[in-house]
Amino acid sequence: MKKFNLSEWLSWMEQCHPSEIELGLARVSEVAEKLAIDLSQSTVVTVGGTNGKGSTVSYLNRIYQHAGYSVGCYTSPHFLYYNERVRLDSRNVTDALLCDAFERIDQARGEIPLTYFEFGTLAALLIFSDQKPDLVLLEVGLGGRLDAVNIIDADISVVTTVAIDHIDWLGDDRDQIGFEKAGIYRPDRPAVCGDLSPPPSIARYAAEIGAKLYQAGTEFSYSAEGELWCWKGETVNGNDRQLNQLSKPSLPLQNAATALQVSELIPLEVTESDLRYGIQFAELTGRMQHIEKTGVHYWLDVAHNPEAAELLKEQILGMPGNVTLILGMLADKDCQQVIEILEPVVTSVCLVSLDVPRGQKAEELSKLFSDKTEARLFSSVTEAIGQIQLDTDSHENVIIAGSFFTVSHALTELGRDQ
Repeated sequence: MKKFNLSEWLSWMEQCHPSEIELGLARVSEVAEKLAIDLSQSTVVTVGGTNGKGSTVSYLNRIYQHAGYSVGCYTSPHFLYYNERVRLDSRNVTDALLCDAFERIDQARGEIPLTYFEFGTLAALLIFSDQKPDLVLLEVGLGGRLDAVNIIDADISVVTTVAIDHIDWLGDDRDQIGFEKAGIYRPDRPAVCGDLSPPPSIARYAAEIGAKLYQAGTEFSYSAEGELWCWKGETVNGNDRQLNQLSKPSLPLQNAATALQVSELIPLEVTESDLRYGIQFAELTGRMQHIEKTGVHYWLDVAHNPEAAELLKEQILGMPGNVTLILGMLADKDCQQVIEILEPVVTSVCLVSLDVPRGQKAEELSKLFSDKTEARLFSSVTEAIGQIQLDTDSHENVIIAGSFFTVSHALTELGRDQ
């Protein structure tokens, strides 16, 4: 029996499977059965999609905690501490809870191989099975149909958006990717899609399995005017529902609309006040996260694909004064298109190398910019921020984006690592 601390468990888990990713549910399901994982005492919402998963989970978490319910959240990846992945009532679970779960999983699995992500998913599910929160929010890691989270038959399943990403695993067209993501839907249970232009595979799959689909633009919609917006949706009984003069949130409006539709389907009573509060005050690490230091306004956003870059672009267009972009990306992302979206809306550019697996070098990123942009190159996020701190007079707003790694390094450098 292993008696590891959390750091030792994580190091061991990284080494105990030959592949970082091995999609499929058979192995995880077998171990979950041995562990007798049971979430039947909780309402379970599974959230998949290319972008918007984290903010949708954050909205729902804020709404239901404000209403007095206990809420468990499983998200990934983490920024600084593994414990961020498993939260109970917005608090990271303790090292002791995670170590106990990993030990039980290791004992139950026998000779069954598990990846790092599968170990973590089972640990979250085991903790929620033990703690029995009123609401469990599960964020899909990759795809949906074959992701470890999908061993759970959720009461409500959500696909936020569908865009081209992870083509080696999910396919290279939106219809195929949509099919993979729709795999979290269940027969005779509510299925929500927040994509404003969904691929046909979403509705097709929901119809094939007999899931009731709540589609953005059809069953629910939103419109904004100035600093206020309104939402229209459908109750679980098929009645119309409307909320007017909502305050604009700091997280994407499209995901707020999706979360409100999901809230109509969750069988836990909330008030209109709970809904308004949760939408207005939801926040998320690394999603337009604001940090001010020595007069410079830093905005941290993990935008790492074209769809997320478009959302970031909208935020930048609303900023006064000059905007500096600190960009660090992984080499297997669509760096070219992300740069084409962001380059026209920023004043100056700092490119950083990421010294991590698959990390792209600043020099390679610089080749993707047009001749009119003179990007400054840095060996790290730390070095770029250090230079900006010396040049505070010329930087009003600084966007730090491109990867979870870029943002996590920035959090440490800006003193938000506690």
